[in-house]
Amino acid sequence: KDAPVDHLGTEHCYDSSAPPKVRRYQVLLSLMLSSQTKDQVTAGAMQRLRARGLTVDSILQTDDATLGKLIYPVGFWRSKVKYIKQTSAILQQHYGGDIPASVAELVALPGVGPKMAHLAMAVAWGTVSGIAAVDTHVHRIANRLRWTKKATKSPEETRAALEEWLPRELWHEINGLLVGFGQQTCLPVHPRCHACLNQALCPAAQGL
Repeated sequence: KDAPVDHLGTEHCYDSSAPPKVRRYQVLLSLMLSSQTKDQVTAGAMQRLRARGLTVDSILQTDDATLGKLIYPVGFWRSKVKYIKQTSAILQQHYGGDIPASVAELVALPGVGPKMAHLAMAVAWGTVSGIAAVDTHVHRIANRLRWTKKATKSPEETRAALEEWLPRELWHEINGLLVGFGQQTCLPVHPRCHACLNQALCPAAQGL
C-alpha cells in the first residue's frame, strides 16, 4: 500500500472534516481534475484549492485565470477550468450545492465521464454502482491476465467485460487491487514480471 494512488488518489484528496455536502463536492472536483493526470499532480492541485476554502461558492467566485493557476499543471487544465465552473453553477442552481446521487445525473454534468461517476457514487455516496476505476492500469492488467473473454480496446469496454463475470460484491476492490499494482509492478513498458507474485499464473508473463 505504498503506491501513489494509495495515499494521493482521489479518495484521499477531500477534507474529511468538512460538512458532508462539501466533502462530496470536493470528491467530484478531485475526480474531474484527475483525468489524464498523475495522482501526485491532482493531489497538489486539490491542496492549493482547499487552502482557499474549496466549496461551490468559492469556486464560482474565483475568476478563470486564478482557477487556472491553482489547478495547473493538471492535464487539459484550460478545459477543466471551464467544466468546473459550468458544473459548479449547475450544482448550485439545481442541487443546492450538493452533487447528484445517480450515475445518469453525474454523467450529464460537464466534464464528468462514466468512470468518474461510478467513483463518485462509491466514494461520495458509498454506493457501488459499477466497477468504478477502470483506468489505463486496470484496462492493461485485465487484458494481460485475460480477465476479459476477448481483448478489449478501451477502459470502458474493459469495465463492461469485467462486470459480466466478476461478482458484484468484489467490484469495489478492483481499484485498490490493480491501480497501485500497475503503478509499481505491472508497468506499461517493461513490466517487472520477475518480481511479480502473479508470474506463474499470468499469460503475459508466460509469453516473455
